[in-house]
Amino acid sequence: MTTTHTASPTPPPPPEAPSSSSNQFRLVRLGDMAFVWRPRIAATYGALLAVITTVFAISLSVGEYEIPLSHVLPAILGSGERLDAYFVQGVRLPRALTAVCAGGALGIAGAVFQSLSRNPLGSPDIIGFTGGAATGAVGAILVLGGGMLQVSLGAMLGGIATAALVYLLALKKGVQGYRLILVGIGANAMLLAIRDYLITRAELTDAMTAQVWMIGSLNGRAWGEAAAVGIAVAVLAPVILAVGPRLRLMEMGDQTAYALGVPVQATQVIALLAASALTGAAIAVCGPIGFIALAAPQLARRLARANGTTLVGGALMGAALLLTADLVAQRALAPSQLPVGAVTAVIGGGYLVWLLYREWRTGRA
Repeated sequence: MTTTHTASPTPPPPPEAPSSSSNQFRLVRLGDMAFVWRPRIAATYGALLAVITTVFAISLSVGEYEIPLSHVLPAILGSGERLDAYFVQGVRLPRALTAVCAGGALGIAGAVFQSLSRNPLGSPDIIGFTGGAATGAVGAILVLGGGMLQVSLGAMLGGIATAALVYLLALKKGVQGYRLILVGIGANAMLLAIRDYLITRAELTDAMTAQVWMIGSLNGRAWGEAAAVGIAVAVLAPVILAVGPRLRLMEMGDQTAYALGVPVQATQVIALLAASALTGAAIAVCGPIGFIALAAPQLARRLARANGTTLVGGALMGAALLLTADLVAQRALAPSQLPVGAVTAVIGGGYLVWLLYREWRTGRA
């Protein structure tokens, strides 16, 4: 007599408990309204605001003419010493505001591009939009001999035109992440060739002007630049925040987003154009400063342990990074001042190497 042994089924493993506090939240009710409160994200955003405020105050205080921190606020309000008010209101305040607004614009634009491409490498620096804006600005300098207004318009038009071209070339039943990145890298290479050709055909003085501009700097930025990028952020950031919930749903896949009623292509076009215009506005006032748009969204996302797009976090981190980098650029080799683009390139290069290594280890690059 033979006995048949039937293997007992292996019990399924118990569900894993959440490994981080990213999923912790509280439902807060205020009257008839209710919203989700995530303590970790709120603490991260609060810390970033504290960093921005601290570095902002230090930026107004230090320099060849030192101003005590206690005198900074009266100087802003115009009630302090006349010399303090001159340096704060006329020199340092517009430069610091330009850094905050441009850094915020690059950070939120980087979050949009990375959300659309679903890849941390999908920033404006990598996929050509920064190159398009820079080529437009260089064309305005070398071909048209334009001033600040023409350079700004050239950067805006260059960024938007590049965004439209890359979107159309990458469009095939929607925009897929890797296709967008590959098309963008190709477009960036062609724009770089056009930019170099324009420089080789220009007069020496104009070529040097364009080359200095392409490093990226906040030296000598005044109220006009601060107002220009501030208005761009005030107009375009609300548009991006309005489509933010759709972007988070689209990160689950286009088909899922369609099923949930999200107009995928319309959302892609709106987000892409608004983010490209923000990138162009930032580049128009301070040149093609690299790596802020690449690093800010990912750093904010990791600090907050968020699972999806962090538009506000990207903007805050971008502002903190550019403001801090500009302070380092001013004081590292004082009294000489470095272009802030050189500082962000040094820091961002190391970050890019780490990011590529991490993507390779996880098999996504």
